[in-house]
This record gives sequence, structure tokens and C-alpha cells, in this order.
Amino acid sequence: MESPNYIKSLLMPTAKPPVGRRAWSIDLQQVWIPFFYSTNVMGDTAIPLDALGCPLRLAYDKDGSVKFSKNGRPTIRIAKPISDSIKLVRENFTANLMQYSHSVATRKAEDYNTLVKKALAEGQPIAQHDTTELNRAVKLQIEQALREAEAKAEAEAEAPAKVEPQAVNPPDTTSDKSPATRVAVKV
Repeated sequence: MESPNYIKSLLMPTAKPPVGRRAWSIDLQQVWIPFFYSTNVMGDTAIPLDALGCPLRLAYDKDGSVKFSKNGRPTIRIAKPISDSIKLVRENFTANLMQYSHSVATRKAEDYNTLVKKALAEGQPIAQHDTTELNRAVKLQIEQALREAEAKAEAEAEAPAKVEPQAVNPPDTTSDKSPATRVAVKV
């Protein structure tokens, strides 16, 4: 039996499609907008047509002025009804994954626990190796920092001390009291 052409085409490298605005790492124009048109047609959603027709909007500050990013470009946001619907899909997707995991772990508890133990045992050498390498790298960084600090201290100690001349103010010999206000002290 030979694989169908549509399967073969999935496995062949193709040119990358142009990258558009993404929401939840999924292309807005190619995936989300057609999906929400479809859900509106089927009656599953009621996303306003202006949001579907203009999904990207200029962002505004609270005072009503156009919002700019730190690099000076105007900020573009996704229309709220679309971003809210995407958030709902993401939350539901996460909940479905968690529900499925829980149901498998409950119904096939023995198989699930056995697989978890095997996976942890298989991952242990990798985790140990990573911990060893991380400890070694941190130790090398500390040693390098100490060497640099010692070299800097030695360089500062060996450098001839530069004495900058300082202005010396002679002591004030004048009295702020006039001769008439001086008190005579008898010895």
C-alpha cells in the first residue's frame, strides 16, 4: 500500500508561510478569523461582525491618546470580542487536557502509575547529569569571578598612589568678636 499524496505532502518541506499576527501562537488571519466565521455561521458564537471585519485595532491609553510602544511604534491590539473568544478556547482546551489526564489516571490507575515511575526512572540520569553540569558551571563562574576580583585588587595595590594636591585652608586667626566685646580673663 502506498501513502496518499496528501500524507506525503505533509512530510515534505515547504516554504514558510508569511507570518502574521498571532494569538496564542496561532495565526489570526489564517486560523482564528476563519474559525470564528465558522462558529458564528453554526450559531456557536455571536462575535460582532465589526470585530471579525477589523480584528486588529489601534490601542489607546486611558486618556484617549494613541498608545505607543517603547520603540516608538503605535500599539496594535486584537479586538476584544476575538481576544476574549481565544482566551475562552485556550481555557477550555486546558480544562479538556486536564480532564482527560484525570480520567485516564483514574480509570487506568495501575498503568498510569507504572508509566510515571518508568518515565521518572528514565529521566533520572538526565536530571543527575544536568545537576552535575550546572554545579560545575556555577563553580567555574565563581572561580572566574574570584580570579577577576583578585586581579583587580592586585592591580589597584600595584598602581602608584596618585596623590592629588588639596587646597589647605590656613586657620582662621581673626576673631569674629570685636575688641569691645572681648572678655578679659585674669590669670
